[in-house]
Amino acid sequence: MRGMDASTPSAAGLPFLKMHGLGNDFVVIDSRGRGVAAGGVTTPALARALGDRNRGVGFDQLAEIRDSDTADFALDFWNGDGSRAGACGNATRCVSALVMAGSGTGEVTLTTERGLLRAVRRNDGLISVNMGLPQTGWADIPLSREVDTLHLPLAGDPVAVGMGNTHCVFFVADAGAVDLPAVGPKWEHDPLFPQRTNVEFASVAGPDRLRMRVWERGAGITLACGSGACATAVAAHLRGLTGRRVALDLDGGTLEVDWREDGVWMTGPVAHVFNGTLSPAFLESVR
Repeated sequence: MRGMDASTPSAAGLPFLKMHGLGNDFVVIDSRGRGVAAGGVTTPALARALGDRNRGVGFDQLAEIRDSDTADFALDFWNGDGSRAGACGNATRCVSALVMAGSGTGEVTLTTERGLLRAVRRNDGLISVNMGLPQTGWADIPLSREVDTLHLPLAGDPVAVGMGNTHCVFFVADAGAVDLPAVGPKWEHDPLFPQRTNVEFASVAGPDRLRMRVWERGAGITLACGSGACATAVAAHLRGLTGRRVALDLDGGTLEVDWREDGVWMTGPVAHVFNGTLSPAFLESVR
């Protein structure tokens, strides 16, 4: 799917794909080779309209593929509330798998707000992406003031980790018992997080296994979160709860995370569900 015939999306419609990684679902728009503006075709209004599961398509995040002079492609992420997302691990794996399938290669490079990243297809068919080094300094995450990021001054003693987006990780006895709709929005909008935050709840199942659930900034409850899995694995190791390589059981399935010297590698399956075209009338309605 490259160079789709939609150089004027409002007149010809706009092609897209639907993909998911462990039920963490995405609309993917490919702007490569179409002569669109450097920022791509997605706007906050289009993201909000597309993210509506009743009147649009519905997604946890939207990913737009763009041309890059320094990598195989560039990738931008949007939330359903129209805000930008700095990182999205499962969408990165999905799009990387798509580009690898189109080019017949087993490895790609891409650029996001995190910089230059690398993704590979393993021999077992799973897709791995290097999400970059974690951010653990309060200003880098970022937080609104200087605090101990390994023990935030919040009820529940969470950990703050940045993975290109902000994460607040709570370690609890039973992640499955957490009332995410009640507590997720509270922490997402806490004043300590100037850009809001993703919120993870994890329980330790063993020295190399965690059970994790997530409330995503701008999206709410999702079945899986790749950057959240990376942040949780980093937080667990920093707290001395696990090693650097762990399996995380999420509501949608299992991700593998390996914190190496060159970055945090995250591995899991991907699925391409269907292709579609947004109608000119729909696009005109969200201008």
